Amino acid sequence: MSVVPLTGILSDAYKERYGVPAINIVNDLTLEAVLAAAVENSSPLIVQTSVKTVKSIGYDVLYAMWQSMTAGIEVPVTLHLDHCPEREVITECLRHGWNSVLFDASQLPVEENMRQTVEVVAEARRYGAHVEGEIESITGVEDGIGSDKAAQQQSLEVALEFLRTTGVDVFAPAIGNAHGSYKQAPVLDAERVSAIVAAYPIPIALHGGSGLSDEQFRDLISRGCAKVNISTALKETFMKSNLAFLETAAQKQKWDPPSLFTAVRGDVMELAGSLMRLFGSAGRVG
Repeated sequence: MSVVPLTGILSDAYKERYGVPAINIVNDLTLEAVLAAAVENSSPLIVQTSVKTVKSIGYDVLYAMWQSMTAGIEVPVTLHLDHCPEREVITECLRHGWNSVLFDASQLPVEENMRQTVEVVAEARRYGAHVEGEIESITGVEDGIGSDKAAQQQSLEVALEFLRTTGVDVFAPAIGNAHGSYKQAPVLDAERVSAIVAAYPIPIALHGGSGLSDEQFRDLISRGCAKVNISTALKETFMKSNLAFLETAAQKQKWDPPSLFTAVRGDVMELAGSLMRLFGSAGRVG
């Protein structure tokens, strides 16, 4: 078990049609909590770090936290750099030991995106790491990256050319999903996932997972979405849990940081565990 390559987690999930939560952590507490949830639920887990989180904590400190908390862990876990348009950040993460990266060149013309993604894949391979790619921006801004303007959807032929040319290990298509909180129920193009997978079998990454219905999750996972990204839901759980505890502390005039940490950890664990059970990854580690 312990730390494994991204494809070591996604190959079984894709083949057996269950989803693995890819959860964006924000600090040491959330990292420890989602790892504990994975152990408690006998589930594989993808831990994601945004560029903002990497820069705020620092490569060395963040990776040291990861190494310490995953030492001897009993379930397969992997460390992934989420949406990153900055090549230098990708290089530093790979050099420090991240297992995979999402090179987000979706703002570039497809041809330039492909050219640079080929380079990133070659760089990642030198470290035994994997790459997630995309050719369309996922609507919404997450940790300062992205746009609220919906991106133009590329044709199936263009998507397939990108996959064949770059050799990415995971693909993140735009299907009407969005980062952040949905203002209304999203209308998703689930058939696009099926069409891509039928033409080019590859694990699909579902972005903008926070706020989708259970039925939408199950349908998309059954079509090949083996990696299910969750960021906003963790941030909201973390912030609201802190707020609720501190409001009570203020009323009681009782200030005990360890109790705060325990309460927030429990709420984050419950969120992560509920996702593992919903996506079907719970109980997959024998």
